[in-house]
Amino acid sequence: MNLEQLLAKFKNSDRFQKCVTRWEVIPPRPPEYEPFPDFLDKRLIYALDKKGIHSLYSHQARALEEVSKGNSVVVVTPTASGKTLCYNLPVLSTILRDKESRAIYLFPTKALSQDQVAELMEIIEVMGEDIKTFTYDGDTPPSARVAIRKDGHIVVTNPDMLHTGILPHHTKWIKLFSNLKYVVIDELHTYRGVFGSHTANVIRRLHRICRFYGSNPVFICCSATISNPRELAEKLTGKSMVLIDKNGAPSGEKNIIFYNPPVVNRQLGIRKSSLLEAKDLALEFLKNGIKTIVFSRSRLAVEVMLTYLKEGMRNTLYGSEAVRGYRGGYLPRERREIEKGLRDGRILGVVSTNALELGIDIGGLDVSVIVGYPGSIASTWQQAGRAGRRSAVSASILVASSSPLDQYIINHPDYFFDSPPESGLINPDNLYILVSHIKCAAFELPFEDGEKFGVETTQEILSFLENEKILRHVGGRWHWMAEAFPAEEVSLRSATTENFVIVDITGEPRVIGEVDRVSAPMLIHEEAIYIHGGQQYQVEKLDYEEKKAYVRKVDVDYYTDANLAVEIKVLDVIKERLRTKESEKYYGEVLVRSMATMFKKIKFFTHENVGSGPIHLPPEEMHTTAFWFTVPENLPNLTPEGLKAGLAGLCNVLVNIAPLYLLCDPKDIRGVIHVKSPFTQKPTIYIYDAYPGGVGFAERLYQMDDSLLKAARQVILECDCDDGCPSCVGPLEEVGAGSKAFALKLIQGVLDD
Repeated sequence: MNLEQLLAKFKNSDRFQKCVTRWEVIPPRPPEYEPFPDFLDKRLIYALDKKGIHSLYSHQARALEEVSKGNSVVVVTPTASGKTLCYNLPVLSTILRDKESRAIYLFPTKALSQDQVAELMEIIEVMGEDIKTFTYDGDTPPSARVAIRKDGHIVVTNPDMLHTGILPHHTKWIKLFSNLKYVVIDELHTYRGVFGSHTANVIRRLHRICRFYGSNPVFICCSATISNPRELAEKLTGKSMVLIDKNGAPSGEKNIIFYNPPVVNRQLGIRKSSLLEAKDLALEFLKNGIKTIVFSRSRLAVEVMLTYLKEGMRNTLYGSEAVRGYRGGYLPRERREIEKGLRDGRILGVVSTNALELGIDIGGLDVSVIVGYPGSIASTWQQAGRAGRRSAVSASILVASSSPLDQYIINHPDYFFDSPPESGLINPDNLYILVSHIKCAAFELPFEDGEKFGVETTQEILSFLENEKILRHVGGRWHWMAEAFPAEEVSLRSATTENFVIVDITGEPRVIGEVDRVSAPMLIHEEAIYIHGGQQYQVEKLDYEEKKAYVRKVDVDYYTDANLAVEIKVLDVIKERLRTKESEKYYGEVLVRSMATMFKKIKFFTHENVGSGPIHLPPEEMHTTAFWFTVPENLPNLTPEGLKAGLAGLCNVLVNIAPLYLLCDPKDIRGVIHVKSPFTQKPTIYIYDAYPGGVGFAERLYQMDDSLLKAARQVILECDCDDGCPSCVGPLEEVGAGSKAFALKLIQGVLDD
């Protein structure tokens, strides 16, 4: 069956339709063309003609026009609408006119960089011109680096490499910085939260170095749909931007289907697993030869889904090798091979984390199955946009999990379809992030007296660094005097820069993957089953000091999942306010200690628990910011057990729905409860930023806690279960009996209404 026939079959299936909460059909859209502008170099027009491009889409023409006037632009159009030409054309046209011109392309990931270089090279080869385009990242061999510094017209890199490998060594890049005409920032919407705040400071450092060498580049930013693209681009680059958001590219008919797995136990509110339901749907498409991508929310979910799909495809015409996994932790060579397999059609299906949400060229796909709400409207549209070619019909199915956030979205489809996508929020002036980049900037070039780096208090920060013996103030300038190389100490994406490598010792020892430090205690503790590309390995030894996990191939019928215990301690109160006679709220600094304590063995397909074991690893500590509030403890008919169940349930709901209000990723915040807090001496709920130093989420929660509590009450009241379930306060066995009623009682006590 082809896709249209399969969709018709689903439309006529009572079982399928019972689970559908919304089937939205987005009609096809015709293209809007404009001719090539006169100022575009004729050699470039010839090359485009050879590639079958005879005119521009309207948004491409508008971008070219604005850039030719010297304006920085931000282009916001859907996936596969030809955004790359919006920057390739002005850059190549300028270099053809003046061979001294230079450009930097910034992509958030290495995979995207490789992908874009291939596309650029194609155009350059057709023109037969000597325009040198190089990727400069951690994989670039030292021998090639000298040539790139000297001759590279277009340097394609990522913010991490710009931060550690280019800016600190600017004296070796004089030709690039003296002649820098353009800086391209693609996938702008990914620069949110911590990563975006760091990158904005890296761009501030880039501006300092450009000023020093006498250049003033134009910025060309491209983004998928977010609600504040101009504001984000201006905050990230420090430049005023022209917004181009009228899309001229064509698109085929899109079917967006919201699917809620059937309830298997109404009293406990338990639904069929989203993973198993999504597996059945994906297999329907794959067995019919329809190119499909399945998005899962975690690395473990990717590997479990991949195991199921390979099993399901084993005895089909296409075989189990037609489905592959794709996630962080795979080595670059393996990822390149999977991307190529998707492009040339050897691979029919792929299971991915949000790593493939970005614009990596993986050819045309027809269906995307999204397992669990990705956490934001913008991400969901990105993942849905991965399916669909220019004129063909496509489908995207969102399969909800039992979490409150998923259930809210799936049962309120209007919220999703009528709301604008989230804003990209960054806070480049977060003190923790700012100070680390002022150190890097001072290492690169001395600060002048009175010079500003983003904030008015720059001079105070410089004085503080002088007291710490990091800078020296002499002759009106602030010079770097410490021994260390500061950029190495600062990771743009997380708290720590270290990764653990995974070594397969089944035969000759070889490195098969890597895991970031934060995930290591959960994924590669001793006795864990680590799954890589659908192959299971058991961790025999974890060398925590050397950051190596030694694994051996096994074939077992279970996977492992670890538990994390979290303790929280208040360090400092920044704001506090009495809410009612019985409740206070606070915002301040806290110390969070987290420790992996035990793991469970979970059987494939049935998901039953078949064993457990302890984990012996040291705790991780993090200094961050939190919002916390007390709840009344003397409410009528509230036993100590009831209080604990109510706190656990309310904390679950708040942490699950807060991302809707903060427009952040669900993983960006966490919650902890104290039945009697050592700090407040009362029952307390804490919600903290899951990043060192905090990034402003807790402070926003402090300001809008009333609306959050009212939304939590709505979620609990609208849920059909009798006494709490995964779709509201959490599973009964986790939160305790009566949690639903007690949580409502606590909300009433706090809001006093």
